[in-house]
Amino acid sequence: MWSLLTVASLISTLGTTHGFFGKLNPISPEVTMNISQMISYWGYPSEEYEVVTEDGYILGVNRIPYGKKNSENRGQRPVVFLQHGLLASATNWISNLPNNSLGFILADAGYDVWLGNSRGNTWARRNLYYSPDSVEFWAFSFDEMAKYDLPSTIDFIVNKTGQKKLHYVGHSQGTTIGFIAFSTNPKLAERIKTFYALAPVATVKYTKSLLNKLTLIPTFLFKIIFGNKIFYPHNYFDQFLATEVCSRQTLDLLCSNALFIICGFDHKNLNMSRLDVYLSHNPAGTSVQNILHWTQAVESGKFQAFNWGSPVQNMMHYDQPTPPYYNLTAMNVPIAVWSGGNDWLADPQDVDNLLPKLSNLIYHKKISFYNHLDFIWAMDAPQEVYSEIVSMMAKDKK
Repeated sequence: MWSLLTVASLISTLGTTHGFFGKLNPISPEVTMNISQMISYWGYPSEEYEVVTEDGYILGVNRIPYGKKNSENRGQRPVVFLQHGLLASATNWISNLPNNSLGFILADAGYDVWLGNSRGNTWARRNLYYSPDSVEFWAFSFDEMAKYDLPSTIDFIVNKTGQKKLHYVGHSQGTTIGFIAFSTNPKLAERIKTFYALAPVATVKYTKSLLNKLTLIPTFLFKIIFGNKIFYPHNYFDQFLATEVCSRQTLDLLCSNALFIICGFDHKNLNMSRLDVYLSHNPAGTSVQNILHWTQAVESGKFQAFNWGSPVQNMMHYDQPTPPYYNLTAMNVPIAVWSGGNDWLADPQDVDNLLPKLSNLIYHKKISFYNHLDFIWAMDAPQEVYSEIVSMMAKDKK
């Protein structure tokens, strides 16, 4: 995203009225909408809730209780919970047209769809005790998302719907926190019918993503550069990129490269007419500590809790001088996996190491040409992935 600063400055300097970079493409209305508005825009029912975690974080949670197809039958429906990945938000599941967005597809297939947000993103940036301006607010990583966010959100959904079990779909970091939560919290694991893992991430030893480059920066220097609070927030600059830069026909390719540089390239599978929507809502932000946790994972090659920096601090958090390892074999939830052969973040080698540790693996499909973002935005995702998810869920409908 930073690589586009020069282009943005050029456009500001030359002015947007001269048409120097080509005429503006029509801007999608969803660019300036929140999640509820995006859902309602396409004619779907929308509900919005706040979930308060045990440690005081307030998470925005959205619901599509039923679809436009068979909407007259509004009785109890099977529940599906969708959890986004790193630097993302619940908008990932509804950013494409309804026939191409998993959130809408599942609603139309007869499911009660819930969309989660991880602490620190655009829609989960409040806490009962700490201000987002404080360092304390941002002292978390995916450890806390698994320990607090996921259980609190799933408990809320279970209580609200009256259903004891639900389907869980995770993408990227959404799979990571699922692996941790369902292997360390047996009570929570009992509430999951099936875990649908898209671009699963546990170890990142072989990742070719930008995380690799960030490991070259020592922790003290990393905090000097990025601070010790929020990392990569969604802000006005991203809105400007989406509406003034990337909506210009000649700059589409440049903007898509900025997205793909983190996760791998698949230009032909991206709907360029939706690029302004993707960029206006992403990145949604996370903590610097969370990124440091990921760089730690790249360096160690292990699936391990966050290293707080010293044996004393680790003792305070874990009652042991080193961070504990997460035991994937302890997760017994039935899991179906879709992975990409061109995925820079969930590298095929890491996925190959992950699969034998999943004791209840019921399905795996590797899509050779898929990158990390294809699972949520690819034009052929309904054919390659979503139709299979709907079919598998249908067999488990009760």
